[in-house]
Amino acid sequence: MMSPKPKRRLVMDPEGSTLQPPDARRGRGAVSNAVSRFDRETREIADDGWGGLEADLPPLRTTVTKDATRTIIARNTSPDVGFDRSINPYRGCEHGCIYCFARPTHAYLGLSPGLDFESRLLYKPEAATLLRQELSHPKYRCRTIAMGTNTDPYQPIERDYEITRQILQVLEECDHPVSIVTKSHLVTRDVDILSRMAAKGLAKVGVSVTTLDRDLARRMEPRASTPGKRLEALRTLSDAGVPTIVMFAPAIPALNADEMESVLEAGKAAGANGAAYVLLRMPLEIKDLFREWLAENEPDKASRVIRLIREIHGGKDYDPTFQRRQVGSGPYADLMRRRFKIASKRLGLGGDRVPLDTGLFKKPARAGDQMSLF
Repeated sequence: MMSPKPKRRLVMDPEGSTLQPPDARRGRGAVSNAVSRFDRETREIADDGWGGLEADLPPLRTTVTKDATRTIIARNTSPDVGFDRSINPYRGCEHGCIYCFARPTHAYLGLSPGLDFESRLLYKPEAATLLRQELSHPKYRCRTIAMGTNTDPYQPIERDYEITRQILQVLEECDHPVSIVTKSHLVTRDVDILSRMAAKGLAKVGVSVTTLDRDLARRMEPRASTPGKRLEALRTLSDAGVPTIVMFAPAIPALNADEMESVLEAGKAAGANGAAYVLLRMPLEIKDLFREWLAENEPDKASRVIRLIREIHGGKDYDPTFQRRQVGSGPYADLMRRRFKIASKRLGLGGDRVPLDTGLFKKPARAGDQMSLF
């Protein structure tokens, strides 16, 4: 078997550098814009003698491009997740969470999983129309659609594009169940739709609370809602009758893992019905992006964090084995499982597998359909 050809190095000036100065990436999660696993070249900066490696660069701006996708429901056969279909209204996510396991998907677009992932976004303007078409197919069979499984459906650009709300309007019209995961207070904007659907057993929402430390959250999840606003979202949804789950995800050893009980307690106080947790995963480009972030933001903890992450993933940065990839293995992972079980039982929090009703589904009306008399 032939070994892959080494990547060719390209020497860049500061404006084309991989590692951008702090002022240029203020408010972003990733430290660099490293090339993806599919690129044949790597980039590095070199002083050309004129100085300027620390030259002032304009702040990194977010750009949004139309995604001309022709399908909207993605399918999966993973045995360790509670859904087989999902919808992602956007590609990339401006929240900029450094640990986001969806970052490597940007490589399929020829973009970097680093800063590109959080600044070069794509939106799906035809999502609602495509959803109607797919739900209308004669062979479609209703099962819960998950949202927020890849990128956050309530990231900042949703305020302007409202793709997520349009999708919910179609699902409500069809009495189709939906499960949402988000770390944005913006989800409360749609409490009108979600409360009506929840009254029929058609909706549930998980809110990810990674830490209660505002400073850590700002550095690790720079454009997501603050911890306090996420708890407020839990309360608003719960008061409206929507089943809610507080999600401690990801739990990062030696960084936020000691907050597990505190986060679950705060979630319970905010009205959460259930709870879940996931240990940090570092597949593909994330392993380098997260190490860069640690070196800049938590240099004193970096070596211990990485050592423990590798310990829970069998000595590797990531173990993709189903059933183990989200909860790990070994003594540290076992301790986290016991802590979660004890805290959840003490607080009366159920799990995250809240059953939704698939029996009410009706296919969307199409132009020319005969109206029912009853």
